[in-house]
Amino acid sequence: MRAFEYLEPATLAEASALLQRCGGRASVLAGGTDLLVQIKESHRQPAHVINIKKIPGMDVLSFDPAEGLRIGALVTTREVETSYAVRRHYAGLARAVTDFASIQVRNRATVVGNVCRASPSADSLAPLIADRAEVHLYGLHGSRSMPVEAFVTGPGKTALGVDELVSRITIPAPAPHTGKAYLKHGRRVQMELATVGVAVSITVERGHCTDVGIVLAAVGPKPLRATKAEGVLRGHSLSDALILQAAHAAMEDARPITDVRASAEYRREMVGVLTRRAIAQALEML
Repeated sequence: MRAFEYLEPATLAEASALLQRCGGRASVLAGGTDLLVQIKESHRQPAHVINIKKIPGMDVLSFDPAEGLRIGALVTTREVETSYAVRRHYAGLARAVTDFASIQVRNRATVVGNVCRASPSADSLAPLIADRAEVHLYGLHGSRSMPVEAFVTGPGKTALGVDELVSRITIPAPAPHTGKAYLKHGRRVQMELATVGVAVSITVERGHCTDVGIVLAAVGPKPLRATKAEGVLRGHSLSDALILQAAHAAMEDARPITDVRASAEYRREMVGVLTRRAIAQALEML
């Protein structure tokens, strides 16, 4: 393990200034479940490590019926998993963080860290995108926000500037008559990267789908919005035949590859299976 400079800013402004000074050679430490392992195994060799745990207000997890959910950069996946508001209003996200690694890891890993890791198979990304979540960034030139969907630009890549860090994630309050679900398939039930993941958020009024988000994980270079599948459902009266049609459309939206965990063909088939099941599960939540 190569030596690095350890820094502990007390404010967001100080953290941003340090990131700028380090010129892209710093890593931010929150939960550390990925970073510390990567440093130990020499997969990552930062010249500086910036610990943000002493910055006040970054550990806030709150829900407001009008404003929605706020997840600070230091909020752990376990806190989200056990939150009544999350389980009640954001069932897809609650399921995703429950399936996230071991309980020991969930007690340290942060949701924001999982998003910034930007893995195509990251469990939190698909339900956050389906729920239209936004990341809030702080930098030397002020704050800005953007959809999680736009924030993740590729495998391990985000829209973060050199001087920026994510301060929080916000998710809009769900519309009435909305159901949510996240299903993940892997070689094991727990503590496994997703071979395929599907998140669904669907709003239904009088039997008609008025809004829907379907997001696919681990079948593209980043989580993919299944726009063809969404188009099949949006504005139409729901039926088993229509849901099956949407599942087939999601298979067309997927861009899987073959790797050590599964073939592209298998992943594509599982997209259809999980999409159909996730839609049905989300409808049961209405």
